[in-house]
Amino acid sequence: MAADQFNAMDIVKLCSDFLGEQLLCLSPELRTKTYHYIISNFEQVVLEEEFLHLTVGELADILDREDLNVWETTLYEALTKWISHVPVQRKQHLTALLSKVYKLSLLHLSDYLKDNVLSSELVEANSECLSMISNEADPSCLPCITLLLVPPASFHPAGLRLPANRWVNVTNNLECPRAYHGAAFLNGYVYSVGGFDGVEHFNSVRRFDLTTHAWNEVAPMHSRRCYVSVTVLNGFIYALGGHDGHVRLSSAERYQPEINQWSLIAPMHEQRSHASCTTLNNRIYICGGLNGNECLQTAEYYNPESNQWTMISPMNSRRSGIGVIAYADHVFAVGGFDGNNYLRTAEAYNPHTNTWNLVFSMLTPAATLYYTALTNEWYEACDMDIFRTDLSCCVMSGLSNLTEYTFPRDFLPLEDVLKLAMESAEST
Repeated sequence: MAADQFNAMDIVKLCSDFLGEQLLCLSPELRTKTYHYIISNFEQVVLEEEFLHLTVGELADILDREDLNVWETTLYEALTKWISHVPVQRKQHLTALLSKVYKLSLLHLSDYLKDNVLSSELVEANSECLSMISNEADPSCLPCITLLLVPPASFHPAGLRLPANRWVNVTNNLECPRAYHGAAFLNGYVYSVGGFDGVEHFNSVRRFDLTTHAWNEVAPMHSRRCYVSVTVLNGFIYALGGHDGHVRLSSAERYQPEINQWSLIAPMHEQRSHASCTTLNNRIYICGGLNGNECLQTAEYYNPESNQWTMISPMNSRRSGIGVIAYADHVFAVGGFDGNNYLRTAEAYNPHTNTWNLVFSMLTPAATLYYTALTNEWYEACDMDIFRTDLSCCVMSGLSNLTEYTFPRDFLPLEDVLKLAMESAEST
């Protein structure tokens, strides 16, 4: 972490290599956590140099996991990348590994196999592999598809192997409406932080117990905050900026659930409401927003060890009402309003070079979309059942009762499953 802070990348690599070698000595519990991280962040892991150095056994174990939350096309591209790194030694494993990628596949319903797999040099040179995939592409295989082979998937648009691409409504109608709030997931709870109900600006915080399905109130913040930016780092929930009903805020605070208490931290350099934040490499990045006079182009990060904020290079565009997420070792700033237009552009910040680079633009400024760095493209996801504005969202993980929040495939008509398969393949 110290080497990364001083941008000593050679030392960072040495440390990474050393830690990687120590994985062999990990306890079963730590090995399980390591695999969980890989499965939960597969698309990012694939982009790292370490992925290319996995053994065939390690890669096979990953591809065998039923909780691997990516498309088959992504798996195929990752497999191709791994083999192409040392093709002479690794091409002998193509058939065995490819069979794991396609064991639940419905890609023979599209042109993807023909255009991308059958025509690849690796596959064309392997008669056994060609035969296996040709059988997959045979339409006569269609009646053999059964819903029992495919596990349920959550409403996350990437789903599990073949996604359900459905939203599951868990609304509690006894709860008061709340907009302009922040959302965070921590220790099995979804927190709703601050917000506004049309009359009152809230400093209150409520959390949803994903096991009991009940809401309860926790300690309030020091300040009322709507249009607040919220994220989680090292077991704390951070609430940054916002609007208290009178002024835009530069103040920030964090919540420690163990003692049910909020504590003030160093204020930001800018007053920011309508901003968004994320965490990357033990830092909190906040980008854009509104200071009361103009939409902001600036961004800064917080170091919890020094309790200091540091300005970084400004974005290419002013962005208020922005979406910010850490992905593939970058900070992505997506959409927003520049003072004149709603944006469909997106850009990514590289913390090692302190630069922003434009990525492929969204299909539209307002829609439910998802992005993959592997192809640098956006795809449409299923619309929500309820019209929403000024909402907030967070990602849940590691739930023991995950099936309670998934859409059961048994309720999906077969024609819907086939349609989803075709759409997923065509989108990639």
